Amino acid sequence: MRISTVTMFEQSVSSMNRQQGDFLKVGQQIASGRRVVNPSDDPQASSRAVGVSQAKAITQQFADARVSARNSLSQAESVLNSVSDAVTSAKTLLVQAASDTLSDVDRQSVASELRGIYETLVGQANATDGNGRYLFGGYRDDSPPFARTAGEGVQGTRYEGDENTREQRIDASRLLPVADNGKAIFQSVPSGAGYVARAEQSSPEAISIGTQQDHVRNEGSVTFTGPSRVDPGNEHFGKPFELTFGEDGDGNPVYSVSAVNVDGTTTVLANEELYESGKAVSFGGISITLEGEPEVGDQIQLRPANAAGANQDLFKSLKDAIDVLEMDQQGQPENRAHFRNTINSVMRELDNSLDNVLTVRASMGARLNELDVVDAVGSNRMMNYDKTLSDLVDLDYNEAIAEYSLRQVGLQAAQKAFVDVKGLSLFNFL
Repeated sequence: MRISTVTMFEQSVSSMNRQQGDFLKVGQQIASGRRVVNPSDDPQASSRAVGVSQAKAITQQFADARVSARNSLSQAESVLNSVSDAVTSAKTLLVQAASDTLSDVDRQSVASELRGIYETLVGQANATDGNGRYLFGGYRDDSPPFARTAGEGVQGTRYEGDENTREQRIDASRLLPVADNGKAIFQSVPSGAGYVARAEQSSPEAISIGTQQDHVRNEGSVTFTGPSRVDPGNEHFGKPFELTFGEDGDGNPVYSVSAVNVDGTTTVLANEELYESGKAVSFGGISITLEGEPEVGDQIQLRPANAAGANQDLFKSLKDAIDVLEMDQQGQPENRAHFRNTINSVMRELDNSLDNVLTVRASMGARLNELDVVDAVGSNRMMNYDKTLSDLVDLDYNEAIAEYSLRQVGLQAAQKAFVDVKGLSLFNFL
């Protein structure tokens, strides 16, 4: 059988090309550090690697979302820390202002300091994050959530955000609240808060249960201490109460107490009981101590702090305190009684507001801790993905180097064989 020169050349070149291709492939694997450089290298491993890479990318997106959520919560928690400090400072000033040794000028000086705290709190409530969004506006985070009321009315500010809570998905099955709305922080109290009393005048203009109209002070000089709970198991405990002063047939001061039911009706708990200054009055599971001389029609309303008709607005509490601190009290016992009652009410409202701020802050701290836990889980998941991806496509360098040396020898052998074959010719023997 005769083999032509062309056939020998073609077979030799084909062998060298095949050996060179295998050699280059191993070199490419070593250079890239990957066993599967092209899908054709291992179709099954390549397909699985695509799925793992997609899952890894999603996990990284959740990790980035957790960074954003942590930034928002950290900023909000820092603001609430400042708010709690400001409320504590306001309470300290009110304790100082309640002293009978202070003159009207001294109280006006305290009012100036308290107004500064008021402005600070409004600024904190309208704080923004690094992206220009307002932290406490709910979904309406493009404008300040707390705006001034026209003419600086009773409240001084009003909430213009919404009551929604912005959430962010930090994992496949977890939507995390990343910012509480301002109403829940500055205009709410804890559900377990006690009663708050307000001294009112019994008239058509006086505040009614379930509304938040202007308070009208008493005409007499009655002051109260409390209220305090004495029997939470009482059937009327938790209802709003109205204590109204009057006179009996002999001109002696008396009081009546009614409980306001859910349907708006009232239940009389005390009817024209003789009033004694300095004596504690108990009804509906609570007790309040009254001192001073009432006028007919004067009224004290007592509500659970979380009731709809109770004042839960931190800014309104401060505004009420500022108003009475700037009021003239010299020679006017009814003004002194109004001052004392308002300060007592505001002190309790500030306690409730501070408890609420601390509760929200604790909730934010718990969410920050949850982010740490989810981060740890996400890190473990990423490590598992990296290991799986490495097992699928990464290169075993020991095996690759041995293969590289083998392919290099094969290529050199093919080249040497070609040199020897192309030298075989009958013309060399002529």
